[in-house]
Amino acid sequence: MNPLRRLAVRGVDALNRRGKAVGVRLVKLTRKAPYAIHPKHLVEEPWHDWYLPYLGGTEAVLDVGTSNGAHLIRAARRSRDIVGFDHDEVQLAHAAREIRRRGLGHAHVFAGDVTGSFPFRDRVFDAVLFLDVIEHVEPRVAVLREIHRVLKDGGRLLVSAPNKNTRWRATLRAAGLFAYSDPDHKVEYTREEFLLELRAGGFEPIGPLMPVVLDTPWAGAIDAVGGLSLALYDRLSRWKREAALRRPDESTGFRAVARKR
Repeated sequence: MNPLRRLAVRGVDALNRRGKAVGVRLVKLTRKAPYAIHPKHLVEEPWHDWYLPYLGGTEAVLDVGTSNGAHLIRAARRSRDIVGFDHDEVQLAHAAREIRRRGLGHAHVFAGDVTGSFPFRDRVFDAVLFLDVIEHVEPRVAVLREIHRVLKDGGRLLVSAPNKNTRWRATLRAAGLFAYSDPDHKVEYTREEFLLELRAGGFEPIGPLMPVVLDTPWAGAIDAVGGLSLALYDRLSRWKREAALRRPDESTGFRAVARKR
């Protein structure tokens, strides 16, 4: 890559990475939410709640790495009992307040190390949510095996992970830049690597992996827009979704429904 193009890629990457944090802060500053949260959690995006059709409505659900409870709150309307745990007590406090505000008596959160032994008996959950979390933890296969242990036979794992093989990620690598989509990621995957890791943890996907949204170098700018206008953010997000459906190899990540092997 020539120096001028490398400089241009570096500039776009810097703007892209700052945009997400700007969007999160603007959501609070513009009072779209009482606390800092990504604008994607404040708009109706059916693909964002992709896991809901795979929850039966009368089941016990575990949300591993629940953070501020955004997924847990959504999943609560499709579960009999739901439990979320995470190490981040500040984010869990937001989740607990929202649970109380909505009167979700069957939803609970608590602090715990998701990379250690889960404080649950064997085979007690019908489904486990592991959404945008696997890339942040180590050792990952050990966590998958704990999920395997607490899932009932025939239970479902609903899991998502980032894709490292898009054209934008390849462009970053060619420019000698950090190519992961988040500096806190311990890993990002090719499609084959993700499948291998799931199988190492004792799971087999049901059907093909599903795409998320287009991995674009302008994603950060779109996130920043979301802090100012949720309506415009919604339109741009729908464009990213439609593009990923047309070109799944350019999706930001993979989503899988998997069963215990």
